Parts: sequence; structure tokens; C-alpha cells
Amino acid sequence: MAVISSHVLDSVTGTHASGIRVECYQRMQGGQTAKVFDVIASAEGRISEQVHVDADADYDLVFHSAAYFESVALPDDGYQVVKSIVVRIALPDPNDTYHFPIMLAPHSYSIWWSGKPPVKT
Repeated sequence: MAVISSHVLDSVTGTHASGIRVECYQRMQGGQTAKVFDVIASAEGRISEQVHVDADADYDLVFHSAAYFESVALPDDGYQVVKSIVVRIALPDPNDTYHFPIMLAPHSYSIWWSGKPPVKT
């Protein structure tokens, strides 16, 4: 099984985005989606889920940023333009670990893949 993980950081407060909701969907042919997981990040802003994956499919990670920032009561409360962050990913090796750290703010984000390309033989 593959592992999808993330460390979600709140760049406004400079700490972990504790309690943010993260969903993952497999994108099916024809545009339908199938939910893979729906989790709440730990107190350290981390998720880690073992999943069965189709190496030929695409997946969407959905970070519910607006709900998170509404829960932490920022000074500019209530004005959310970015409601959620959707990141389309590929999981070509069904036995690998895919780690996606993300830094959030109410109106921006930065995400990267923390891994290594497969070794070609």
C-alpha cells in the first residue's frame, strides 16, 4: 500500500495547522471521483494514511483552509477568498510514500513534494 502524508503549517501564526480537514479523492474516467480518505490533522498538523492506489489514476488532495482559518479567529475574520486548496497528484508507485508539506495563509499557500524520483534500472 502507498502512504500519503502531509505536514500542514499555518504561516500566519507560525505553527502547525492543528485540526485542519484533509480529503483525498481518486479521479475516475468520465470525471467522477471516489473518496479515498477524509481525516483531521493531528495537533502537530500531520496526516498519514495508507491507501490502495491505481498507478494510472490521478488523485486530488483537498485542504479545507477556510474552515481552518475561521476556527482560529484571525484579525481579518470572515473574509476568505480561498475556500479550499485542491492539489492534483499522481501516485505512480503503489508501494511508495508520498509526502506533501504545505504552508497555509488565508489568501495563499505553498506546497511541495518531499520525495525522490524512482531509480531507473
